[in-house]
Amino acid sequence: MLANLDRRNALIALLLLVPVASFGVTMAVYIAPGQMGQLVFSLCKIWLLGLPLLWFFWHDRLKLSLPKRREWVAGISLGLVMFATILAVYGLWGQSGIDAIAVREKAQAVGIGSPTIYFFGALYFILINSLLEEIIWRWFVYRQWEILVPVKAAIILSAFCFTLHHIIALSAYLGWTMVILGSLGVFLAGVVWSWCYLTYRSIWVGYFSHILADLAIALVAWDILFT
Repeated sequence: MLANLDRRNALIALLLLVPVASFGVTMAVYIAPGQMGQLVFSLCKIWLLGLPLLWFFWHDRLKLSLPKRREWVAGISLGLVMFATILAVYGLWGQSGIDAIAVREKAQAVGIGSPTIYFFGALYFILINSLLEEIIWRWFVYRQWEILVPVKAAIILSAFCFTLHHIIALSAYLGWTMVILGSLGVFLAGVVWSWCYLTYRSIWVGYFSHILADLAIALVAWDILFT
C-alpha cells in the first residue's frame, strides 16, 4: 500500500513539474517574446524550484549537506572534460553550422542582445541556474523516476525530461542540424549528471561540472553574438 502511494506521488510530482519547463521556454521564445514572455518564464522558474523545495522540506524531510572533497574533485574533473568537449565541437562544426545573424536577431527580440545584459544573464545561468537545474532535474526528477522504474531507465527518462525544454530553446536560435547535435549533447550531459547523482547521492558533482559546461556554452554564445 505504501509503495503504491509513493508511486502515485512520484507520478503526480513529475506531471506537475516537467511540462512547466517547456511551457516557460515556449512562452519566452515563441508565443510572447519580450517582457511578457520573460515574466511567464520567471514564474515558471519559481514553480520549478518551489515544488522541489516544498517536497524537500515537508515531504521527504531531508537535510542539506555540504560538498565533500571527492565531490569537488570529481565535479571539476568532469566539468573540464565537458568544457573542452563543448569548445571542440563548436570549433569543428558550430561556426559553419550556425547562422549568427539569425541568432543575434532572436537574442534582440528576447532582450539579451546587449553585452551587459548578456554578461549578467550568463553569470546567473552559470552560477545559479546550474544549481537550480541540479536540484530540479537530478535531485527531484531523477528521484521520482527512480521510484517508478529501474535505475537505468530512471537515468534515461530523467535525462529525456531535462532535454525537452532545451530542444525548444535551441530550435528558436539554431538550424535543425545544430538543434539535433546540441540536444544530443544536453541529453548525454543529463545521463552523466543523473549517474553522478546515483553514484554520490549528492547534487554537488553535477553542479560543479555543470558550472564549467555552462561557462563553455556562455563563451560560445558570446562569440556568436558579439564577435
